[in-house]
Amino acid sequence: MRVNHMDIKHFKRRIYTQGITPIQRLNHLTELLQGPEVYVKRDDLLGLLGGGSKTRKLEYLMADAIEKGADSIITCGAVQSNHCRLTLSAASLEGLDCHLFLEERVKNSYNPKANGNNFIYHLLGATSIHVISGDSDLVSEMDSFAEQLKAEGHRPYIIPVGGSNPIGDLGYLNCIEEILSQEKEMDIQFDHIVCTSGSGGTHAGLLAGVKDNNRDISVTGICINRMKELQTNAVYHHAVKACEIINSKVKINYKDINLFDDYIGEGYSKPTPQMIQAVILLAKTEAILLDPVYTGKTMAGMIDLINKDYFKKDEKILFMHTGGIPGIYAHTDEFMSN
Repeated sequence: MRVNHMDIKHFKRRIYTQGITPIQRLNHLTELLQGPEVYVKRDDLLGLLGGGSKTRKLEYLMADAIEKGADSIITCGAVQSNHCRLTLSAASLEGLDCHLFLEERVKNSYNPKANGNNFIYHLLGATSIHVISGDSDLVSEMDSFAEQLKAEGHRPYIIPVGGSNPIGDLGYLNCIEEILSQEKEMDIQFDHIVCTSGSGGTHAGLLAGVKDNNRDISVTGICINRMKELQTNAVYHHAVKACEIINSKVKINYKDINLFDDYIGEGYSKPTPQMIQAVILLAKTEAILLDPVYTGKTMAGMIDLINKDYFKKDEKILFMHTGGIPGIYAHTDEFMSN
């Protein structure tokens, strides 16, 4: 039974994906691990150039921008940001300018001629690209630039890192509705959802959606940037705000937030041997490509947790494939050496 649920269809939304993304059983991986049944939600197949989870968030964010009369979008991310790629892609579709602020989270990591998402920024024709140091105040940088655009007569709309704010988080509240519908069609029930926990919006949206639907599904996040304590606070506040925006009265508790920070390695976007092994394993066994920053580390974490019996053998896990595939082409050296 749902608790004072407001239908998410009340919110304006652009549609960038025709149909829903499939859920498929990973037969070979399940057999190989001899553990729980593993399924994957193929959000790498979402619309916009290259696909990925930010598409769900951008459907609501771009609708809000258009409703407010924006003529330009400002957003930010790392130098190989999937979010920047998809935001730029959505802006191109909507005929809006798009300005990117790229943060060098790893010092001297920006290469203007790099492959991967950087190459796509240029294909899509970003209106401007600003590279800033990892210790910069991204919010202040974007706010200052927005004031500059306003002075020139533009109407800018700022989208935060990862598209993670209450409006963007609606994307994964809506995704839970999709997953629950697919459960019925497939006649299965998932015990766990495993997702990447980065900017926090995807993790929070999934958790808020599960709670709002009164479903006993554990949502487990694998940290790829912040350590557990900081990430727990980020996910908690995003989930609380997500419930507020849909007028849901469910309570989000810190105990609902399951996080593991054991798989970050030396830092954000820095490869780990386990990530490389996980990406190669899924490619060879299931012909599915993961990315090295997000889903690769998340898959490595999930496999390790299965091997440690964190999940029971008779349970069903849904792995959220949040996309990011173009980023792997900026890391080919690490993979070819393996």
